[in-house]
Amino acid sequence: MEETKQQPLVLRVCAELAGSFLLCFAIYAFSTWGSAVYGVNVVFTPVATALAYAVVTAVFARVSGGQLNPAVTVAAVLASKTKLVDGVLYVIAQVVGAIAAAFAVVKLLPTSEQVAAKVWLSPAVNGFEQGSVSYSLLTQYGITFSITLAIVVEVIGSLIIVAAAMSSLGEHGEPSDRYALTMGAAYGLAVAVSYPVTGAGLNPARSTGIALAAMNEGLTQNPLQQLWVFWISPVLAAAVVALVMIIAQMATTPKVKAAHQESIDGVIAADGNVDSDAAGQLPVTESSEDGVAEQAEETQVGYQQADSQRDADEGVERH
Repeated sequence: MEETKQQPLVLRVCAELAGSFLLCFAIYAFSTWGSAVYGVNVVFTPVATALAYAVVTAVFARVSGGQLNPAVTVAAVLASKTKLVDGVLYVIAQVVGAIAAAFAVVKLLPTSEQVAAKVWLSPAVNGFEQGSVSYSLLTQYGITFSITLAIVVEVIGSLIIVAAAMSSLGEHGEPSDRYALTMGAAYGLAVAVSYPVTGAGLNPARSTGIALAAMNEGLTQNPLQQLWVFWISPVLAAAVVALVMIIAQMATTPKVKAAHQESIDGVIAADGNVDSDAAGQLPVTESSEDGVAEQAEETQVGYQQADSQRDADEGVERH
């Protein structure tokens, strides 16, 4: 694919905003009215999320790299795949796109006195304990998903996503040909792990958008009060992945330099041998030239002696 650095910054930021809007709109849509029709299950949501990320990433990857997630952007900045200023603007665009998508979905939800907005929004927001999508089921048995479990599954899921993204992004943040499929598979796996516990945040922008749109809708747990978990966990995972990449790069750099130095030394040694061989041939050449010069001098002397003898013979004949 084309390198994203060739695209103007404004175009890349707009691509992240539009991509985040489309992606989050799709996620909020199938998490609200989609769940009402198909039900909340461990197959529908991961598959739908994987398809959403794969398609939207494929559409915008050639423009901005299709990061679409503040955690991925943070890792890209820390790993020097994305410039700091670009990364900040990407994150802002991602969050704004998610917020716009959330309010658009909430505005479109059909409500009545019997069916309030919170009925639709409960499967879409991210949370734990009373905010978990599994709360109504677990409360029958007197248990809940704790904050510790929520952080663990969010960090693990985000590690999968960020690691997949970093392995598919080039030196300057340009995506590989397999980037969209890789990200779709990574998100599908991460959602399968985390959705029963937290509703699968994994993307701070996605969590923020729906939390703001649902904060006054009378949910059992105000999602804004738990939103910090869905920022800290993905960003922590991004930092871990970036740190591993930096350490790996530092470990391999001396080996590369050593190999490069060995190749340079080999070239210098080869040049030295060639110079020595050439220098060894020079005396032979000079000797040959001296021999030719001596032969030329002897021939000249012979000619002079012959001329002298001929002049002497002519003088005797005249007498």
